[in-house]
Amino acid sequence: MNFSTWMSAIQRRTEATLEAVLPSPGLAPARLHEAMRYAVLGGGKRVRPLLCHAAGSIFGVGSNLLDAPAAAVELIHAYSLAHDDLPCMDDDVLRRGKPTCHVEFDEATALLVGDALQTLAFLMLSNRLPGIAPARQLEMLHLLASASGSRGMAGGQAIDLAAVNQQLTLAELEFMHIHKTGALIRAAVLLGAHCGEAMPEALESLGRFANRIGLLFQVVDDILDAEASTATLGKTAGKDAAQNKPTYVNILGVNQAKLMADKLRQDAHDALAPFGELAVRLHELTDFIVERTF
Repeated sequence: MNFSTWMSAIQRRTEATLEAVLPSPGLAPARLHEAMRYAVLGGGKRVRPLLCHAAGSIFGVGSNLLDAPAAAVELIHAYSLAHDDLPCMDDDVLRRGKPTCHVEFDEATALLVGDALQTLAFLMLSNRLPGIAPARQLEMLHLLASASGSRGMAGGQAIDLAAVNQQLTLAELEFMHIHKTGALIRAAVLLGAHCGEAMPEALESLGRFANRIGLLFQVVDDILDAEASTATLGKTAGKDAAQNKPTYVNILGVNQAKLMADKLRQDAHDALAPFGELAVRLHELTDFIVERTF
């Protein structure tokens, strides 16, 4: 099938998996469960699940085995968005074209939504995964935990908050985004590979790819924040500039940021060379990340 058809199929699978695993709003505490579903369902490109499925496909892993780890990564991502939008963080009112979780519900509920989604992710990944050895599954849990914590996504957010009104070097900005954005993207890729019991040399190549794609995603995000409209993005455009946050655009300028994106795109493609045509979906996702408009 072509890329668009494949992407739509994985997005539907991911939505169905998330729909099934999220608690029903009819269960107590009903308001929290309703808010969890609000924060997760019916929006987003599902880039991380797509990366997980694409990496797993290199090793012939069936989609049914990849559904759980892919959804677990997406739950971590959704939790981070619910927390990032809070007034004590980025203080945003719009996400995926609708009011942010704390606006639709309240701040305390949005905080609990993030907590509950994080634990649900690890509950999913700790359930028995057929066909995966327990030792390999433990590695996957360790990988996701490391990517989510103070040496990963949460640590990157802390650096981001401390960088407001500060001048960062390009190296410092890269360090921040390797953690804030890149760590979870890298986890998504490697979780898919672990489902196929990838050998160390394959994991090393995919790790290099994921590091480039994580930075690429952020560079493109910064460009879109500077150039796209709120209606197109589904979130407040120009927010980084308004908050005087360091970005690739305000350090390099738009044109140089676009050249950097082109270089990262090529580096990502090059890192996939050992896999030949087996990595076609990761190649396609690399191009999709660069060419996206939201």
